[in-house]
Amino acid sequence: MNSYERFCFNLLGKRMKAQRDQYHQLRNDLISARSKTPFEVFISTALISSVIVGLGMAVLLGAVTYLLKIPNLITYRGNVPEAITGLSQYSLILGTIFAVLFSLLFFGGFTYIAFLIYPNILAGNRRRSIDATLPYAINYITSMSTAGITPAEVFRLLGDSPIYGECSVEARYIAREIDIFGRDLVDSLRFVSASTPSARMKEFLQGAMASISAGGNLTEYFRTKANQYALENRQTQKMFLDTLGLIAESYVTAMVAGTLFLIILQSIMSVLSGEKNPLLLYIITYLMIPFGSVLFVIMISSMTPET
Repeated sequence: MNSYERFCFNLLGKRMKAQRDQYHQLRNDLISARSKTPFEVFISTALISSVIVGLGMAVLLGAVTYLLKIPNLITYRGNVPEAITGLSQYSLILGTIFAVLFSLLFFGGFTYIAFLIYPNILAGNRRRSIDATLPYAINYITSMSTAGITPAEVFRLLGDSPIYGECSVEARYIAREIDIFGRDLVDSLRFVSASTPSARMKEFLQGAMASISAGGNLTEYFRTKANQYALENRQTQKMFLDTLGLIAESYVTAMVAGTLFLIILQSIMSVLSGEKNPLLLYIITYLMIPFGSVLFVIMISSMTPET
């Protein structure tokens, strides 16, 4: 907790503690994101930051509106009610007040909403990272368990292996519950499975809990899950390659052949009609092709599995 967060907590921390139940989803997102910032500190920082940003932008836009006399640039046309024309002499003051209030509400509200959704974004990133590295982490766990290492020590070793990304973080939390808080392995697995953002990790940990509680062969369970996730991983990669091929064909058809056909057609029509400024040709060249290509890149990037 830095000095700014400490300042915000000193101002609003006690009030935020009484409102914990109203921010249930936010608290879950902070836990899933493995944030080191306590809930009371985070929400206090969010509120103070929203007020500071709102006031700062209100002063800035209000000053710009007043100094540049932007409201005086508004012209009335047609039949305008007398009540509005009567207020025209106060347009500068009223416009400045409107700019101040709008900036305060918009930018302050936007900042507050951004704080609320940020932990959910972090949790989502962790979920994708865990799902991407989980098959390899389970292979590592299976190898260690086959060598006769105890399950608790297996998770400690996994937590000490940073190459497995967020899976190592979850394993460190399991080891922390055992070593620091004195929980047994089942309770530690239950605690982490309840807070992990990945459904696949939750399923894996719950299965391990059931296997330990039933006295089953945990090494065999690890081996079975390793084979299952390896098969699912291959199927996911095959599906992605098939989808990527379909997208490539769509790109060639729509953005290469389609736009080339439209350019040729519009060029011929412009020559026949004698048009000197073919607007549609400009739209195709400078808008459709660049933005269409960017949309395809964004779509492929969002679909690409993390490695």
